[in-house]
Amino acid sequence: MKYKHRLFLYFFLLFALFSTGILLFERLNEKKMKTEALTEKLDAYTEIANAAISSKNDLDSRDAACHVSTLFPENLRFTLIGENGNVLYDNVLLDFTHLENHAARPEIQAASTNGTGSNIRISTSNKTEYLYYAKHFAKNNCYIRVALPYDIQLRHFLQPNNLFLYFLLAVFLLMLFLINYVSDRFGKSIRQVLDLTENGKITTQIPNDELGEIAGKIIANFRQLDENKQAFAFEREKLLQHVHSSEEGICFFTAGNIVEFYNGLFIQYLNTIADEANSNASLALADPAFEKVSVFLQTRNKTEHYFETQIGKHGKFFVVRVNVFDDGSFEIIINDITNQEKNRLLKQEMTGNITHELRTPVTGIRGYLETVLNNPLDKEKERYFIERAYRQILTLSELIGDVGLLAKLDDAPRSFAIETVNIGQLLEELRADLEIPLREKNISINWNIDDTVSVCGNRNLLYSIFRNLTDNAIRYAGNDITIFINKHNEDSNFYYFSYTDNGVGIAEEQHLSRLFERFYRINEGRTRETGGSGLGLSIVKNAVAFHKGTIVAKNRVGGGLEFLFCLGK
Repeated sequence: MKYKHRLFLYFFLLFALFSTGILLFERLNEKKMKTEALTEKLDAYTEIANAAISSKNDLDSRDAACHVSTLFPENLRFTLIGENGNVLYDNVLLDFTHLENHAARPEIQAASTNGTGSNIRISTSNKTEYLYYAKHFAKNNCYIRVALPYDIQLRHFLQPNNLFLYFLLAVFLLMLFLINYVSDRFGKSIRQVLDLTENGKITTQIPNDELGEIAGKIIANFRQLDENKQAFAFEREKLLQHVHSSEEGICFFTAGNIVEFYNGLFIQYLNTIADEANSNASLALADPAFEKVSVFLQTRNKTEHYFETQIGKHGKFFVVRVNVFDDGSFEIIINDITNQEKNRLLKQEMTGNITHELRTPVTGIRGYLETVLNNPLDKEKERYFIERAYRQILTLSELIGDVGLLAKLDDAPRSFAIETVNIGQLLEELRADLEIPLREKNISINWNIDDTVSVCGNRNLLYSIFRNLTDNAIRYAGNDITIFINKHNEDSNFYYFSYTDNGVGIAEEQHLSRLFERFYRINEGRTRETGGSGLGLSIVKNAVAFHKGTIVAKNRVGGGLEFLFCLGK
């Protein structure tokens, strides 16, 4: 039921009750007034009868009553009753001497108490319904009772006038119209306010009343709310974009552990950690790998809002963080720290290797110098030990330089200057720098590279690529060999090179995949004799990677090693 209809119904019921009450009151009052007018008339008859029988004895009183009754209307019943209740005369019943005592009649009892009494009832003597009126006259020691037949005429007389009913009905109908009009106006105003609360818009004129004032305030609140919603939606969109583009796996949970939102990276990391792949983000609270997270959420106190742990699974390492908010909701963040962990282990290993590599030349230098300082030696012996110490210093210097270059490639690759480097000119410079060691081992170096081949990169790093590959060949490939460098392909992004020698190669191919590891040596003793730092090929790999390329090593058909690598243009 609409508010307008309910309002109309409420007003209708109230006014109907009010009108009914007025109508009943008016009808009862009118009937009372007519009854009083009638009893006044009957009272006049009793006074006339009393005057006629006044100061008479019983016999005379009957005669006087009989005489006076002829003066009354024909339909008027007149009864004379003694003080003791016995009927002395009745103009309707001729044989009234056998009537029962009337002291118990209601109108007689009322007259005995109040002086007058009236009652409408059926007569026990002739079974006719009368309107009785009795009056007590103490002076004459009697009751005079008159009665009118309660017939249709008397009933009609006592009925209220219907004019007031018609008037009240007309007023009632008019009020119904007014109530309907007011309800319609009020309901329309309520409908406008309701429409405003539903869609924030009012299509008609706002009434100039309290409801209109309320509607105006609601409109202002709606506008403010809409602005806040737009600002919130904008900030939420920015947050979601940030979460989706984040390099962290993020998932938000309610205080009841229900998933609210997560990004794709969270599911990816979760499936890497969990035993079975699943797209259900709530698995982060059930998988055994996240047991520490579940224990924290179940046992934490109200002051604990942060928890962090590490998980290692399938060769991967992850940091899992839990942030609990004030309302009990929380977020789980997963970070892949595999590379950081590998770098940490690599640096730890490298520190140990550097310490090991430094110990040998430093120990040698110390021994040679102590021999020179503490023992009398001839010039030839003294020079021999000083030369040996100098060679160890060169090895140490080379090691320090290589370690510094690798550290710079790892930690500050942007510090290298970028320029256009012609590869042919770079190889000419390399051959000139290594002329003596190449001649000593009868090694020739040739290339098939156009003069137009140029790489946009760092000149020193590009030089170190070819220099370290050549140093590696000089040290380990043997004597009387040929080195050949060839650009065998190119595309829009890369030049593809091969670096080959026809030397001894590597007999055990399992070493090929580890050649580029730092400080990795195939033959520790042989490498010590040649004086290498064990970092040359590692520098080559990192320098190639700096130029967006890759490098692999394999045994050459017919003997020797072949390195295949590409360099970004």
